[in-house]
Amino acid sequence: MGAPEFVAIGHITLDRFSDVVRPGGAALYAAVTAHRLGLSAGILTSHADDFPLELIPPRIEVVSVPADATTTFEYATEGDRRTMRVASTARPLGEADVPDDWRGAPLVLLAPVVGEVDPYGAAAAFVNPTLAAAAQGWLRTLGPDGAVQPSSWTPSEVLLDRLQAIFLSLEDVGDGVAAVVDWFQRVPLGVLTAGAVGALLYVNGERYEVPARPALERDPTGAGDVFAATFLIRYHFDGDPWEAAAAAACAAALSVEAEGWTAVPDRAALDAVLARYRHDE
Repeated sequence: MGAPEFVAIGHITLDRFSDVVRPGGAALYAAVTAHRLGLSAGILTSHADDFPLELIPPRIEVVSVPADATTTFEYATEGDRRTMRVASTARPLGEADVPDDWRGAPLVLLAPVVGEVDPYGAAAAFVNPTLAAAAQGWLRTLGPDGAVQPSSWTPSEVLLDRLQAIFLSLEDVGDGVAAVVDWFQRVPLGVLTAGAVGALLYVNGERYEVPARPALERDPTGAGDVFAATFLIRYHFDGDPWEAAAAAACAAALSVEAEGWTAVPDRAALDAVLARYRHDE
């Protein structure tokens, strides 16, 4: 069948918001974004039989590593702060899990949610891809009760040499901004998002500000993953990191205006908003 044009690697999840449960995960949001922007998309993931695969757009190819449990996040709001607890996790993902006919995929996003992707093995499985990492899942660990907590992580030189781009948010890195900026000096492209404030784009180590596109936020889940996928796709085809960042800022802003991935834009909707965004800059 051949490789999808865009492959995302990471757990698809069940996300619980009080009495509401819906599918989630960085890989899922990224693949939906690629699909809506007109690319063939695939997800390499792991989950149990309780995951509702029928809710994933049918044209997205899913390769699943069987597991006894599905990675499940439980969200709670404490004042202005949202907390996360992981009730269960699926299996880790590595080089051996990548299908042979996917190894020629041109665009690959490593998208762990809780450290489940082996960054070195997964990166080594592909032949000359445009490879990027939405790295937040490697900066998380789980407390005794499953509470999501910050964790230290340092990518190897081998991984940095292979990556075209790294995506993180200020919330992910906390006080570790200096270390992340150092990583950005070693890869062609780095992005540090900051929600409604905008983002910082690093091109060959040089820093640029990316203004936010105003949005009526309803659900911020997955916005960073939409940003990463949009940026990676636009940069791959156009080769312009500033235009890619503008498109990504618009796509991420649109995505927060409804629950789940329902507001992730298609190409026409994104182009229309992007034209207004450029005019207002």
